[in-house]
Amino acid sequence: MSGDIARDSAEGSSRSSVNHHNQPQSPPLSRYESQKRRDWNTFGQYLKNQRPPVALSQCNCNHVLEFLRYLDQFGKTKVHVHGCVFFGQPDPPAPCTCPLRQAWGSLDALIGRLRAAYDEHGGSPETNPFGNGAIRVYLREVRDCQAKARGIPYRKKKKKKTQIKPNVDDPMPSSNQQPSSQLAT
Repeated sequence: MSGDIARDSAEGSSRSSVNHHNQPQSPPLSRYESQKRRDWNTFGQYLKNQRPPVALSQCNCNHVLEFLRYLDQFGKTKVHVHGCVFFGQPDPPAPCTCPLRQAWGSLDALIGRLRAAYDEHGGSPETNPFGNGAIRVYLREVRDCQAKARGIPYRKKKKKKTQIKPNVDDPMPSSNQQPSSQLAT
């Protein structure tokens, strides 16, 4: 009898695994795609939790700005306030009571992912609340504020210029070659 139970359970497990393998499987998402989906779901949940709840079609840049401010409570970047003795110091020697905030780079990347997700979910680029000018202004203010608080001015990285390399197979550059009529003399 215990053999029947073992055989039934073995058959059941093989049946379930066969059914599992017959289902189409999509390739795993990239890290970026996974994060974009997670961010999109988080923003959607934030809108649902508003009183009254906000439909995505009614969402505007003010909702996005409120969401970014809401996220500050989960930040890990120390941003010194003007009255702090460590304001403007890149490496403060002691701890202080200044608040933790979301880092500018994290917010900037988040907005980029949400902007792309909005387009993917059928939103038109003209009405994308994540691409609004007010969002860019807010992000610039956060960047400048955090840079001053840390004493490290933000400088945009310059793009590297690509250099044209000479053809290694050509023994003489074309400008130095003499016409063949002069070589025959």
